[in-house]
Amino acid sequence: MFIVKALLSAFYMLWEILWPLIFGFALSALVQALVSRRTLARLLGGTGPRHLALATLFGIASSSCSYAAVALARSLFRKGASFTAAMVFELASTNLVIELGLILLVLLGWPFMLAQYLGGLLMIVLLALIFRLTLTRALVARAQEQAERGLSGRMEGHAAMDMSLEENGPFWRRLWSGRAFTAISHYFVMDWAAVWTDVLLGLLIAGALAAWVPDSFWRVFFLSGNPTLAAIEGPLLGPLVAIISFVCSVGNVPLAAVLWHGGISFGGLVSFIFADLIVLPILDIYRKYYGWQMAGYLLLTFYITMALAGYLVELLFSLLGLIPTQRTVAAISEGLHWNYTTVLNLLALFLAAVLVMRFLRTGGLTMLAMMNQSPGELSPGPHADEHRSHEQQKTS
Repeated sequence: MFIVKALLSAFYMLWEILWPLIFGFALSALVQALVSRRTLARLLGGTGPRHLALATLFGIASSSCSYAAVALARSLFRKGASFTAAMVFELASTNLVIELGLILLVLLGWPFMLAQYLGGLLMIVLLALIFRLTLTRALVARAQEQAERGLSGRMEGHAAMDMSLEENGPFWRRLWSGRAFTAISHYFVMDWAAVWTDVLLGLLIAGALAAWVPDSFWRVFFLSGNPTLAAIEGPLLGPLVAIISFVCSVGNVPLAAVLWHGGISFGGLVSFIFADLIVLPILDIYRKYYGWQMAGYLLLTFYITMALAGYLVELLFSLLGLIPTQRTVAAISEGLHWNYTTVLNLLALFLAAVLVMRFLRTGGLTMLAMMNQSPGELSPGPHADEHRSHEQQKTS
């Protein structure tokens, strides 16, 4: 009975966030199809405002998968991007992407979406300042040496693939071309393949916590009886909960909903969502990519940045009176109903089916098998060659 209750809670959350997930990934795929990684990689060689702004935009236009973001950041670093720009890309890729904002909007409300985007920008500014004050050339040099060894993490092949349309011509002509349709379908399916385990794990953990852990425990754990202490504790505790949860990318949003329902402070919740880049599996990838010293440095600086951003967001939203007082989460308490969510889910599933069919008809399964391979295991340009050959057959 307890297991059934937990699974039902997880399913209700999935049903609530299904359409923003699908539409968000579709929009993200469209952006990725029209933005060239190779072009932007050449522009991230410094640490000035222009370079970091480009790194931020590049991150927004990338996949929201934390593992893919980490792998691509290492790739950019090896190709000449500054270490600061690479890390800014990581933060933007996992905190400023379209699908994350949509899920927060639907599951928790617009103040959380606004806090996520504002806090993400604050984190980028804070991290750039901390790096400027504390990051040494010697540490970067050791990280560069380790990065050049090419040790693999997750999503290496996914990070190496670039199917963006680089040819000149009117934007709308490129957007409605057959090649764009194919590229969008490939990015859509591969991004889903990259995050589905995190989404599923996040839903199962959230469902279990919502069903099995009483609200009284959360109120004591988050010091809900003392709002002042709760506001102090929240941004410090949120990232620590995220680190041990193992859930990253958009998969931690359902768990965030449970924590908010349980009584975590507004700033603590924001810090928790930010902390998907310091979960234990990703910390191990940092160790492989950059060595123990840089992994420890990233853990410390990211944690400080995430906590500070949580405090600043809570302070600002408190001054503006924007912190929600209602802690009821519809996905936890209401179940299924025939409403706009159901209609949007059906439309989103139809869109997903169209994109998946295009993916399968244009050699997608072969590319999917390459996602977890390291770039060295891939033959030169298989994604681009296969993508173009299939599209030529379609349009000839």
